[in-house]
Amino acid sequence: RMREVNIKNYDLKFGNLTTRLSTKKIVIHHTGNSGVDDDLSAKTIHKSHQNIGWSGIGYHYVIRKDGTIEEGRPHWTIGAHAEGHNSYTIGIHVSGNFEIGKPTSKQIEGLALILAKVGSDYGLPMTPEFVVPHSDLNSTACCGKNLKDVLQTVRGKAVWYQNN
Repeated sequence: RMREVNIKNYDLKFGNLTTRLSTKKIVIHHTGNSGVDDDLSAKTIHKSHQNIGWSGIGYHYVIRKDGTIEEGRPHWTIGAHAEGHNSYTIGIHVSGNFEIGKPTSKQIEGLALILAKVGSDYGLPMTPEFVVPHSDLNSTACCGKNLKDVLQTVRGKAVWYQNN
């Protein structure tokens, strides 16, 4: 059995949410704000997504630069992160712009830990078919070339966490 993962919960308040009936993929995102490698919290993203009229943060988890895993939208709900694919995916946001910056080693570990947990919870293998960058589903540079470059390493670490 996999160890418990420490997830920071801000007790965010949401508008209407819908239960996700199937979970077939995990989608990896970055902030990608132009020209800045920022470190946005789930709380900050929640506010900005509410400001555009959404029920709250569209991602299910946020990984900060220091490796902290933060809860976004409840994991069992339909997210708002990959247009046309939200009904069957979980969205994980890694804070930063990985076209210009690189994910920190702590972010890589945090991402691997949450992938291991979500993969185990939903019976998803840690393969390129099931753990995908946002750009596999929509026309975007997300999750940034420097995060895409380490996704296979992250998947391997996730498998290690599942088995150790």
